[in-house]
Amino acid sequence: MRLLGVVAVSAALTVAGLGAGTAQAEAAPGCSSTVQIGSTAYAKYQGEISASVKQFKGCGKNWAYIYVWDQFRAKHLDYYLISFIAIGDDAFGYKESATGARELWSSGTDTLAACTRADGAIFGRDADYGYAETDQRC
Repeated sequence: MRLLGVVAVSAALTVAGLGAGTAQAEAAPGCSSTVQIGSTAYAKYQGEISASVKQFKGCGKNWAYIYVWDQFRAKHLDYYLISFIAIGDDAFGYKESATGARELWSSGTDTLAACTRADGAIFGRDADYGYAETDQRC
């Protein structure tokens, strides 16, 4: 019975967005109707997930999104994020965050007619804390 109570509390926290899970991104800045396309990619640092990277579409554009996991933030605060949509080796909508940001959306890109992926990375002053790219969507 105690196990059921723990599971119920954990599920309630996750639904409320208070669990230690992945990003609960809803909408890109300036576009309230984005939907995730493709699978989520995971950046790793020293064997642990440091961030989730996702690709979204909405408002006639593609968007890249990176979200830093709590377990990484608990150990590292001096980092910045990069997020962009990629077509091959070309980057579109490139954005860079301020130090210690929780999440970062790329700029929206007019690339819906192309095969795209979302790329995201975490960098420190002297370290690469992880990079990930989603699967390509056409």
